[in-house]
Amino acid sequence: MTNPTVFDCSLIYLPKIGNRNGSITSINGEVELPKEIKRVFYLYDIPGGESRGAHAHKDCHQFLIAASGSFEVVLDDSSTKRQILLNQPNIALHIVPGIWASEVNFSSGSICLVLASHTYDENDYIRDYKSYVDYIKSLDYGN
Repeated sequence: MTNPTVFDCSLIYLPKIGNRNGSITSINGEVELPKEIKRVFYLYDIPGGESRGAHAHKDCHQFLIAASGSFEVVLDDSSTKRQILLNQPNIALHIVPGIWASEVNFSSGSICLVLASHTYDENDYIRDYKSYVDYIKSLDYGN
């Protein structure tokens, strides 16, 4: 097993049913997503251009969706960074545990929907970047 990398994070195209009256995207348990969802929350009223996030999880998988507007997600595995634009409500970004993620450049009025594989547990969070780097080194998967 190797340490998680930013390339382990992936976009998931969710089913979209649309007609002239609008569109709907439905997410069913472990059908469209590779993990069971135990928690749902969303970020909103974020001033345009602002940032959120800037943390990693030890065990929780997260799926971020731009339910409205757009924002970018900066993924960091302590050696490589990757930036992903989310701007469609039927695309989810799967962030695996062990990846430092920050949501940046929110458009005005945007909503970030987050589906999480775990209920809230403060002990699952790594909120300091130096502590994150130390944690990744401690995993030592590849050696």
